[in-house]
Amino acid sequence: MSTRKTFISCWLILVFGLLTNVQAQQRTLPTNEKSTKLKKPTNKVPIKNAELRNSKDSKKKSTRRIGDAPKQQPKSVKQYSYKQFTDNVTVFGSSFNHDESKLLVTSDKSGIFNVYEVDIAKGEMKQLTDSKSTAHWAQDYFPKDDRFIYAADQDGNEINHIYMQEKGKSKDLTPDTSSVNRYNFYGFSRDKKSFFFGSTKRTGKVTDVYEMNLATMEPKMIYENADNLDLWEISDDKQYFVLSKMNTTSDNDLYLYNTKTKEKTHLTPHEGEVRTSPSGFDNNNKYLYYTTDKDGEYTYLMRYNLVSKKHEKFLEEKDASIAYSYTSYNEKYRVVGVDKNAKTTIKIYKGDTKEVVEFPNLPAGEITGVNISDSENLMAFYIKSAKQPSNLYIYDIAKQEHKRLTDNLNPEINPKDLVEPQHITFKSFDGLEVPAILYKPHNASPNNKVPAMLNIHGGPGGQSRMGYNAVAQYLANHGYVVLAVNNRGSSGYGKTFFKLDNQKHGEDDLMDCVESKKFLAKSGYVDMDKVGIMGGSYGGYMTLAALTYQPEEFAVGVDIFGPSNWLRTMKNIPPWWESFKKALYEEMGDPNTADSVRLHKISPVYHAANITKPLMVLQGANDPRVLQIESDEIVEAVRKNGVPVEYLVFEDEGHGFLKEENRIEGYEAILKFLDKHLKNKKSTTPAGEDGRPKVIKPTRKITK
Repeated sequence: MSTRKTFISCWLILVFGLLTNVQAQQRTLPTNEKSTKLKKPTNKVPIKNAELRNSKDSKKKSTRRIGDAPKQQPKSVKQYSYKQFTDNVTVFGSSFNHDESKLLVTSDKSGIFNVYEVDIAKGEMKQLTDSKSTAHWAQDYFPKDDRFIYAADQDGNEINHIYMQEKGKSKDLTPDTSSVNRYNFYGFSRDKKSFFFGSTKRTGKVTDVYEMNLATMEPKMIYENADNLDLWEISDDKQYFVLSKMNTTSDNDLYLYNTKTKEKTHLTPHEGEVRTSPSGFDNNNKYLYYTTDKDGEYTYLMRYNLVSKKHEKFLEEKDASIAYSYTSYNEKYRVVGVDKNAKTTIKIYKGDTKEVVEFPNLPAGEITGVNISDSENLMAFYIKSAKQPSNLYIYDIAKQEHKRLTDNLNPEINPKDLVEPQHITFKSFDGLEVPAILYKPHNASPNNKVPAMLNIHGGPGGQSRMGYNAVAQYLANHGYVVLAVNNRGSSGYGKTFFKLDNQKHGEDDLMDCVESKKFLAKSGYVDMDKVGIMGGSYGGYMTLAALTYQPEEFAVGVDIFGPSNWLRTMKNIPPWWESFKKALYEEMGDPNTADSVRLHKISPVYHAANITKPLMVLQGANDPRVLQIESDEIVEAVRKNGVPVEYLVFEDEGHGFLKEENRIEGYEAILKFLDKHLKNKKSTTPAGEDGRPKVIKPTRKITK
């Protein structure tokens, strides 16, 4: 078994992945948190299982005369505030402590993400950190005691440090006054004498690898990243590293580095574009497992024999990707995630065989976040549905018994008032089948047509997923159809689909969004004069692009920290993303070359005179990916058109809104904006409509 780092299906999710695609549009885990953990099995990767067991509605007999039109009465549902939706508790992670009596998790129960521990026997949750401003992200317990590691930045600036808490007192294990150096926890070693972490402190750009001795708490550099590669795996005996070189967002190479001989071996020579992702060494350090889409549309599992130097196909799914794979501590179980139709189902295999293991008496629902304890006696996991946020469960494998440890749905919300989304497809302008997720309000019918909002995910290369989505449910609850479009370039639908938007951003992918309106029109329950578009990060850009380049197609737009000037955004890539800057330029265009002409062409800020429909913009002042000036300038430019523009700036947020009061402020302002412009409801002067941005200042003391 090896320590393990979570593979990101698309590097651009790391660059522009955001709130609208992580934690179901309600809360966000910084994408760096998802990409820097080497521990196996990771508790950061969502692994989904078991299609929901939907009960069939009973059919009631009715009598009507032949020729009568059926009368459809809008279903009456209780409407909820966004505060009620955000009062649902988010919990994720499930690191076991040394005696497997507790789980370390991250939760926003306090109003911002903090570290908690869950007593497995009692089912009680205890808060361990008490930040009032900066999110704290649980990493892991120490191997032999209840000290733990957590990560934190400063109000969303993504300059992470690694902290240890012991007996209620926290210590920065990576003290550094630099404003650019960041530190990422990679996991504890197999011998339990150290942990690994990455740091940019040598150059401020590339990430070197360090080992922290637990006895002395002194770090030592074990890999100087002279070639600007990315570390993915470390073997249990620490002899081998797996390194990745990103060529494009659809192509990378893997290298095996021998720490004893200093030899670096190219593991995956190939022609064309191929994506590969390591999936861990075995405990005997004989095999390296990895996923690849070589010679196919979807990724499958391979293994490489370190002795014979041979590669062999190990596991493959039909018309679906193996998203990730890892084994339990002693390799009794292998957990495999299979990605299809915006869901990832899990399969658990017996050891190194193709024999699927059944776990009797599991509760119904979609299983995510599987983590098997080191003893292999307990399995922690989450269960969620479209109407239920994730709840943490524990399963005793020997007794075949499970126990729910959390109840995260706000008791004020009746699940019957929420909607069940559908995964649908529609044909785009060129005949391409484009997938989307549809949320239909209970009151929508041909006799009661309602407004609709397209919701566009981040990335590019992200994906809207099935499952609980607070923002979509909030809007549907207030009478808006929501269509989350997975336009071309989205992940999860094969590598050809994934590459279709390369160097065509704001063009073909935008037309997919426009063409989705035909599907809405055919539904018969959408008021087609009242269709808007919204999204965050790249989805925010798509919103601006829609209003700029297709100005008559959408009635309103809501841009959540979206780039408006690609020339500036591409030139201001944070220094810690140096290793995949070339891949990003291949995807979007290099601003220092002739590509700058196209980047200028697709940047809404230069063509903002075309925008004639109401616009709302939300921005975090500390955003290192999409700078505030991106939003400032587009707001100023659109206001010159005499167009209604509302603008919210959150002073203590970055690329995603982590504080509960900010989420409430932001999303309730969005609903008021939509009600005003799509439902003609009167409202008081809303956010920043007086000509200046409404600045939301933090009311909490900044603490670590």
